[in-house]
Amino acid sequence: MFPQTHIYFAEWITGTKADQVTLGSMLPDMLVGGFFDHRGAHTMGQEVFEFLKKHNTLLIFGHALLTHGFVPEGLDYYGDEKYLDYERGYCFEKAKPFIMDTVEACNIPVKMGWWKAHNIVEMGVELLVSARDYYSDRIISAFTNRALIAELDELFANIWPGNTINFAHRVERFVDFFEHDKADAQSLAAKYNYQMLLKHKIEIDTKKVARLIDKAAESISDEVDDFFTTAGEMVKNNIASLDHK
Repeated sequence: MFPQTHIYFAEWITGTKADQVTLGSMLPDMLVGGFFDHRGAHTMGQEVFEFLKKHNTLLIFGHALLTHGFVPEGLDYYGDEKYLDYERGYCFEKAKPFIMDTVEACNIPVKMGWWKAHNIVEMGVELLVSARDYYSDRIISAFTNRALIAELDELFANIWPGNTINFAHRVERFVDFFEHDKADAQSLAAKYNYQMLLKHKIEIDTKKVARLIDKAAESISDEVDDFFTTAGEMVKNNIASLDHK
């Protein structure tokens, strides 16, 4: 999922709005690159939480982190990997009707179509979530909280000694990757174009992608809250099992 969706979901699961929640909810995506590949960044949540629990520190951050990744099973697990009896996760299932249009709009080979179409659905979710609240102030507050960012940098150095995370730099860099103001289909498509250029050296047709984002949002608008509720209950149970471990 995209950042505003992760903030929304983590705030709902934890019942808390705070800089720790904002940063924790986005941490796996911030860590991708260098020491972590995508899967590695999405499977370190339990390791980090157990360290925080042992030292009784930053537990709000830890709980927010647990809502995101694959281990334990968080929002991205149910969105990407596996949800109920679907072939894969929720966003992959809902992306199936958009695969070929995504291939055309994103100028990509067919083999990349399902993955990138699932991003279209994720941006549709982001569009719906962003319309419900104003996340910019929370994002700015968290991303400029130098004391918390420094504390987290020290934390990561203790968890992964010898691997420089340079979290402050990652936070500064990450802000360019996503829409932190009120999102619309055009702004999401523009940010996605930036990501595609950086990752794949491919320029997408932003107008076509924006139309696909709108279509994806419309296609799930009546059911996405059911997904959040069902996935949310499973995530709460996963977190509770670690709390009592």
